[in-house]
Formats: sequence, C-alpha cells, structure tokens
Amino acid sequence: MKTAVFSGSFNPVHTGHTQLAQYLIDKKLVEEVWFVVSPCNPLKEQSELIDEYLRLDMLMLAIKGQGPFKASDVEFTMPVPSYSIDTLNKLHSEYPERDFCLMIGSDNALIFDQWKNYREILDKFEILVYPRKGYDFQEVADKYPQMKLLDTPYYDISSTEIRAAIAQKKDVGRWLHPEVLNFIRENDLYSACF
Repeated sequence: MKTAVFSGSFNPVHTGHTQLAQYLIDKKLVEEVWFVVSPCNPLKEQSELIDEYLRLDMLMLAIKGQGPFKASDVEFTMPVPSYSIDTLNKLHSEYPERDFCLMIGSDNALIFDQWKNYREILDKFEILVYPRKGYDFQEVADKYPQMKLLDTPYYDISSTEIRAAIAQKKDVGRWLHPEVLNFIRENDLYSACF
C-alpha cells in the first residue's frame, strides 16, 4: 500500500495540511497519508513549539473519521531531534508491506542537502514535493530531478501566521477544523506566543 509520510510540527494543524493530504488521495498518488508529528525539527526554531502530545491531539481531531489519514507518534520514542531518514527507516522496518514516500514542500526541497543522509533518502524513498510560494519549482527540478513535483493548489497559510493571529485575538476559524479551534480555546494555546 503506497503511503505518504507527511512529517511536520503541526503547530497547529490547519486546513492547508488536510487539503494537501486529500489532494494526494483524490489524485490516487497514494492510498494513505500518515501525519507524523515531529517533537523537534532540527531545522526549525523550537521556542514556539507546544507539547507534542497537544499537537498530536489536535491532529487526531482534524482527521477524525477520515479513513485514509492516520496520525503517527512514531518519533515520540526516537532520539531528539527527529531526522526523516531515521523515521522512514523505522516505518519501513515496522511496516515492510507498505511503500512509503516522503512529502515535503518546495521550501524544504531547496535545502534538502542539509538533511541528514539526504542521499540515502533519495535512493530509498520517492519524494513528493508540493509548491510553496516564493520557492522556485524549476530550481527544485534542476537540483533534484528524481523528486516528483506535484501540481497542487497553493495552500497560502502557515501555522506561524495562525499562531500570530491567535495571539492577536483575530479570527482563525477559516483555517482550522472546528474541533481544533475549540481545543485551542479550551486549552488557552498560543495566546501568549508573540
């Protein structure tokens, strides 16, 4: 079964994440999408990162009842920081019947040579790349011709923008699943982020 690994901080998960995953299913590019919550991204600032279990809870709320989606805490028991090659190898060894591929944005594709064992990832796993505004797809294609560039819509929202809007008490309902929004309110998350 072809399974996309969609790793991220999901701080918080938003409709852009789930719409992108649904695109992969609708276009029959994969049969399932596994959202892997990263406790610590080695290439990101960690100061605004809330507890990984809270992020996992929000993710589970956002994908509840959607059969081809799964929330994964596989990295919670792995050494920190989390490296994609270690996660992919662990998933491959635990689920050898699955054909895992990695989904990343064009922003990450352009710095892929900074990833741990990036050549091993390229050799062992298919990489699907979705467009991010301001990050040249052609440059990705020239640098990594083996990556598969996706013709997805732009999902022009980021978790950073959502956190800033919450801290400023702006309406973020259009970007979040209603249950995720309620969870954020009930747990008073992100209100003091900025």
